Amino acid sequence: MKPPLGEAQLRDLALHYAARFATTGARLEGYLVRKIRERGLAEDADGRTIDIDIPALVARLVELGYVDDDAYARMRARDLGARGYGARRVEETLRHAGVDEGLRQAHAPGEAASRRAAALLAKKRRLGPWGAPGEGGDPLATRKAREKAVAAMLRAGHQYEHARYILSASLPEDVEQWIAEAEEAEGIDARW
Repeated sequence: MKPPLGEAQLRDLALHYAARFATTGARLEGYLVRKIRERGLAEDADGRTIDIDIPALVARLVELGYVDDDAYARMRARDLGARGYGARRVEETLRHAGVDEGLRQAHAPGEAASRRAAALLAKKRRLGPWGAPGEGGDPLATRKAREKAVAAMLRAGHQYEHARYILSASLPEDVEQWIAEAEEAEGIDARW
């Protein structure tokens, strides 16, 4: 069994965690509370349990730049979008990580990025214009396949309108044009 934690050991755990993982202040604080629950706190020379100010420790690491919620939110939003996840999924992931509302809104993908992520997911899963041609005949099977595709896109955090457009498109070029229109409207020159 590991010994109870003193202030120095808790600080070392916090530094090790921040160095090893991209994290937020809220996640780091949760980690430290969990470690204290598991191992307990050390006692001082008089036999009293020492009192450690965890929020102050986390605030100091934020101040030193070891923990940066803004950088974390930017990185996670970009990563999730590049993997084909939509704005709703990005927001949910950032909220779960303890990123505050303002940063979540600041790093929410715009319309062009949302369309690009939806198209990427459809391409990866071979949905819509990237899917296999229909069996041609069984309307029930076609409808079920479309419902399943819509559900997959909604679970990934995409808007219903985006899923409907992509699944209705007959050619990948139509989807590319749809994305280009949003990029033009937002003034985006190059794709990421």
